[in-house]
Amino acid sequence: MSLTAGIVGLPNVGKSTLFNAITKASILAANYPFATIEPNVGTVLVPDPRLDTLTAMVNPKKKVPTTFEFTDIAGLVKGASKGEGLGNQFLSHIRAVDAIIHVIRAFDDDNVTHVDGSVDPIRDLKTIQLELILADLELVSTRLPKVEKKASLKVDEDAVAEFKLLSQVKTLLEDETPIRTHDFSADDMKRLKGFGLLTSKPMLYVLNVSEDQLKALDSLESYQSLKAFAESENADLTALSAQLESELIGFDDDEKIEMLEALGLAQSGLDALIQKSYHVLKLRTFFTAGEPEVRAWTFKEGMTARHCAGVIHSDFEKGFIRAETVSYDDFVAHGGAQGAKEKGLYRLEGKEYLVQDGDILLFRFNV
Repeated sequence: MSLTAGIVGLPNVGKSTLFNAITKASILAANYPFATIEPNVGTVLVPDPRLDTLTAMVNPKKKVPTTFEFTDIAGLVKGASKGEGLGNQFLSHIRAVDAIIHVIRAFDDDNVTHVDGSVDPIRDLKTIQLELILADLELVSTRLPKVEKKASLKVDEDAVAEFKLLSQVKTLLEDETPIRTHDFSADDMKRLKGFGLLTSKPMLYVLNVSEDQLKALDSLESYQSLKAFAESENADLTALSAQLESELIGFDDDEKIEMLEALGLAQSGLDALIQKSYHVLKLRTFFTAGEPEVRAWTFKEGMTARHCAGVIHSDFEKGFIRAETVSYDDFVAHGGAQGAKEKGLYRLEGKEYLVQDGDILLFRFNV
């Protein structure tokens, strides 16, 4: 699946440090605005304990996790929608991604400047949000007069529907309300997707904290305020220390586990971020499990068995006959394929079957 999540935020909030840690890449992270101009794209492995469990059970020759992309986009500033700080260029990069990962700074550090002179997570969030809203408002306001002429003739039904929808969107944006918070119909959402509106994209907020703040999130005012804000617009929130995550890269697995346990964490912030970003994009995972390899495959929520077959190879989709299917839970609970089959838990599913997250599939096809 060629979907990507774009990392945005003000300059010097830790975006590039986080991106470096995620991709283990060497992207410039400098203490001044616009150290990053062109977007950097990195492919990441999606951590999934289910893949490890299946590998231990099947003992294949190879284990292959699934992946998706993060894009690191340069820091936005107030006035970006009007071109401030190379804003127009950066906003175009955001239009190209499928979901937005908004990094917000909570840590204080005299050695890392803040463009507004102080750390205020809610203020910073609203600064970026307003710039995205204003960029959308400009686009909609430019489009509306063009479609209004067609709609006024009441001959072109598509033009009438578009004018009605964009008028509604304009009202929301003028009220400084992101489009994603409104409950549009499936048809309207499909129509809106064609405009590439920034505030229609799924959003995940990431609070970048210090190691000390990470240990006390329950009492951290900025985290609790952002949590309430995210819940109010049906967005998700996670907190991590980008600096800590960049340091963890140099540790082996045992050392990493020991350090995370010392911090009272069940998993690294990066693993949590990757998993949440994956789900924000409505991406899900199915598995193939045989002696040659156990492999995780990415599919979009709502895809049919035939389309999922095409994720593996176009010939599988063209010549689809059926899918032999068992859930991950049933597979594990009964000791593998044979045990699940003896319990009658393997199913034969047709081309219109909606694949579920965790399904283990064997496709039958004929070309």
